Amino acid sequence: MSIVLDLGGLGPADVVAGPSALSELMASLHVLAEPEHHPEATGWTARVAAAGDDLHDELSVFAPLWARFRCRLFFPRTVPLAASLDEELAAIAALPVEDFVDLVAPGILGSAGPRVPSAGELRAGTAAAEDYARRCLRRSYARGELARQLVAAPLQLRDRLLAVLRATDTAFFADDWRALRPPLEDHARQVRRRLAAGSPADVLTELLPTAARVGPGERVRLDKLQIDEVRVAPRPLVLVPSARVWPHLTVKREHPSCVVVQYAARGTSPAGELTLRDLHARLMALTSPARMELCRHLLGEPITTSELATRLGSSEPQVSRALRTLRDAGLVHSTRDGKLVRHRLATDVVQRLGHDVLATVAR
Repeated sequence: MSIVLDLGGLGPADVVAGPSALSELMASLHVLAEPEHHPEATGWTARVAAAGDDLHDELSVFAPLWARFRCRLFFPRTVPLAASLDEELAAIAALPVEDFVDLVAPGILGSAGPRVPSAGELRAGTAAAEDYARRCLRRSYARGELARQLVAAPLQLRDRLLAVLRATDTAFFADDWRALRPPLEDHARQVRRRLAAGSPADVLTELLPTAARVGPGERVRLDKLQIDEVRVAPRPLVLVPSARVWPHLTVKREHPSCVVVQYAARGTSPAGELTLRDLHARLMALTSPARMELCRHLLGEPITTSELATRLGSSEPQVSRALRTLRDAGLVHSTRDGKLVRHRLATDVVQRLGHDVLATVAR
């Protein structure tokens, strides 16, 4: 499964790279709401837990907005990008009520399924509003309550959300952002330099470990648990590096202003991220009892193919084929020692498999 971005018609000036405090706050709140997806952030979530029960209760109310689907409200809508969280929150406060509803309603539903009614249709008492609220309630009680409030009193819901975001900034995010912003800005500067020298498609495939160019033209496939093809032009593409979004990769294409990709900046995610295909090959290589037995012998000192064949009572061609499968999956390291080739299990790769499964599924 994947999202394909068609970048045809975009020049370097049509791609904007820079951090967003609001997007980073949303990524941080997602980690706090779903810590089981983010074992690497256990220390951070424990520190933030001291923020106070009242704030955590309010964050729980709005948690559907920063769940997997990610509400479009929290991503850039203007170019150049806002300079501060205060500026981004002020822009939300200044939105016409219809624009606020249009940005928030899909996020409350949290699904890319059937069309979400527009703000003009989501009027209290209308059949469209009642159907929308029922759809949200079927997903969860929290989503149903937010939908009911959005329909009944959108301005009050906006004010309450802004108050929660400002309280979160005061409680812990302002300190976080002071530390996170400089390396993210430095990363964005490097991206802009690369864009000045290369095509957007080439830069995107360099930035994202699981991205690959596909077919003719400027098309890039992103490994995601979604199926979609997004024609970006004539809108700009906004690249938002993040320190907290890993292992997720977020693509927002709904708004007419721009297409946004929020991704883990290099240095904030583990090296060697896998595509779904790579992970599948790695797991399939270990489904064979014969290859698992081979792995046991590869766990000790480096060993040659002939030595393995003797130990296992198998022919060298059989052992060679099994080794090739394991090596192609990245599970075996082979090194030449004069005329001999010795093999050893890549224990770090095997040890990381559970983490890789979680990261790939969550992406």
